[in-house]
Amino acid sequence: MAEHRPFTRSRTDRWFAGVLGGIAQRFGWNATLLRIVYVVVSIASVAFPGILVYLILWLLMPEEGS
Repeated sequence: MAEHRPFTRSRTDRWFAGVLGGIAQRFGWNATLLRIVYVVVSIASVAFPGILVYLILWLLMPEEGS
């Protein structure tokens, strides 16, 4: 059975708040690639939804180790 890791913001892999770094750690993805995809999708959707989703995740996701 796979190890269950909760969604947490990364303390070590962050550019801003650690949201995308935490998601990448959770799923074993490349954080830089995830950031690039997230920015491209956000720009393609006129940026507002991407920024709003990021802010909501920042508020809801606890920081790693807390």
